[in-house]
Amino acid sequence: MNYPKVVAQLIEKLGGKNNIKALAHCATRLRLAIEDESLIDEEAIGDLEGVKGQFKVAGQYQIIFGSGIVNQVYTEMAKLTGIEDMNTRDVASAGAEKQNIIQQAVKGLSDIFVPIIPAIVAGGLLMGLFNVLVAQGLFIEGKSLVDANPGLADLASMINTFANAPFVYLPILLAFSASKKFGGNPFLGATLGMLMVHPDLLNGWGFGGASSSR
Repeated sequence: MNYPKVVAQLIEKLGGKNNIKALAHCATRLRLAIEDESLIDEEAIGDLEGVKGQFKVAGQYQIIFGSGIVNQVYTEMAKLTGIEDMNTRDVASAGAEKQNIIQQAVKGLSDIFVPIIPAIVAGGLLMGLFNVLVAQGLFIEGKSLVDANPGLADLASMINTFANAPFVYLPILLAFSASKKFGGNPFLGATLGMLMVHPDLLNGWGFGGASSSR
């Protein structure tokens, strides 16, 4: 592939280098934030050598070149446009500026919750495993696996502790993730989350009893 020629044509079909606000790449895709998307000639870009697909998402215009090719395209494009030292997060930020308030709010929430999904999923899977061990009559009529094998009781208890941890300390995870999202100190955010689950604070389940005793 003649990279300088293909990239020069690509820039032209994107509306010129002045129409490109941000530029980066991932493993297979060239990621761009475009000033005026109406200037993009998508049909002509789709016919360019090496282009395997294109789509718009979250204010970004992404072109699929494939692994190995996209690196070369990005390097040549960075030279011609003068846009260097940017990463995918910079492109995402530039693209987000074009979204409306609702889209920005949804993206903000996803940026906070997506990083903690693995912890929640792991907790849910362990909770399912714990239920398999303690469910009555699941494998043995009238008994659970723990009832039939008392030696599994400690293992079940440990699994239950691991399973509950992400949910019991969810405020800490959310505070840490939100602090990173909004550019704060994540450790101070985690400290605020710890305050929310501190044992000295009144437990929500006991609030009714505490109120009636006054």
